[in-house]
Amino acid sequence: MAALATKPDATLVASVDLARAAAVEEAGAGLVGEHLGWTLEPDAERVLTHRFASLAPGYRGWVWAVTVSRISRGRSVTVDEVVQLPGEGALLAPPWVPWAERLRPDDLGPGDLLPSSPDDPRLVPGYLVRADDEPDVLEVVVELGLGRHRVLSPEGRDEAADRWINGRGGPGAELAEAAPATCETCGFLVHLGGAMGRVFGVCANEWSPSDGIVVSVDHGCGAHSEGAAAAVRSRGRAGEAAAPVVDDYGYDDLGHS
Repeated sequence: MAALATKPDATLVASVDLARAAAVEEAGAGLVGEHLGWTLEPDAERVLTHRFASLAPGYRGWVWAVTVSRISRGRSVTVDEVVQLPGEGALLAPPWVPWAERLRPDDLGPGDLLPSSPDDPRLVPGYLVRADDEPDVLEVVVELGLGRHRVLSPEGRDEAADRWINGRGGPGAELAEAAPATCETCGFLVHLGGAMGRVFGVCANEWSPSDGIVVSVDHGCGAHSEGAAAAVRSRGRAGEAAAPVVDDYGYDDLGHS
């Protein structure tokens, strides 16, 4: 029983059978279990809620709550509400998450459409080419990657940069940490255009695990265009490697007569 702020109405406390009948009418026969007690409704006189265990499949830990009341000096009890509520240890659905937050890059398949929102903060209005634009204007438009309804906003650019830096093409990848040199000095790096090109490019080496993906200039792999020379220089900085030892006197018996 809950701690009582006021004395409970004895008639309402005794109305267990009436409350059970209301719960059975709502739930159906065989779906209302034992009486679990009652609670007083706060800030309300002569209003009380009886609780019964729910036996409905899939509603483990839920309860049927039947609220009853009685008017002052009235003899009859009225059923106000019958609802099924989660109790302690109830099986609940996970919190609802908007689709935009549930979406993952691999969720988009062939034929799927994922239009961006008109107020997407990652995009800002771009410069649209007009028929009367001067050639020198068109040249600048093409060079800056404009000529589209919308282009990346500073926020969108920063989000992409953070994602790429911390992804498989960034400097913290295991592949990069074991590389003889960085992509900045590799001949297979194709820089991106614009401001992003100072930090990122695309790997164009078919033998590299990073082929075709965006990599940071401080990324790297063992397929570096100057990897062998870089490895030698790296060993030289760490200390000269010991010269190979050749055994001129021993021999291996290959078992031939």
